[in-house]
Amino acid sequence: MEHLSEKKKTDIQTLSNTTVVPVRFSEVDALGIVWHGHYLKFFEDGREAFGRAYELGYLDIYKNNFATPLIKINVDYKKTVKYGDHVKIITTFIHSPAAKIIFKYEIYRESDGELVATGESTQVFINLEHELYIVVPEFFEKWKQKNLMC
Repeated sequence: MEHLSEKKKTDIQTLSNTTVVPVRFSEVDALGIVWHGHYLKFFEDGREAFGRAYELGYLDIYKNNFATPLIKINVDYKKTVKYGDHVKIITTFIHSPAAKIIFKYEIYRESDGELVATGESTQVFINLEHELYIVVPEFFEKWKQKNLMC
């Protein structure tokens, strides 16, 4: 699967990444449109591209002895996407003082630039014993200082 990706620092509070992915045959229903549940996979594609661009991928977090399970995710559907389309996923990091990672998503149909979905996800930090971490981990605080200049 080919991903075109770019990263952009938008201001001191947010970072964003844009990636483009094809709509795969396995993601469409009998009508040829993307099944609603696969938009969560597009969000995952966006999180992974963001992580690669800003060194905040799942393996980067794991190397620091943490995992970041999703605790909340929402999707607002606007338009349909069909097999053969490409979607542009804009993933934006939302700064929070809490020990969590919040992303906002915008998904566009690449061919005509139509906004097809928006959403947001929240992840928390757990240590490798699966205990919730309520204090911002040191590595994440350093990451924020480096990338957000705060």
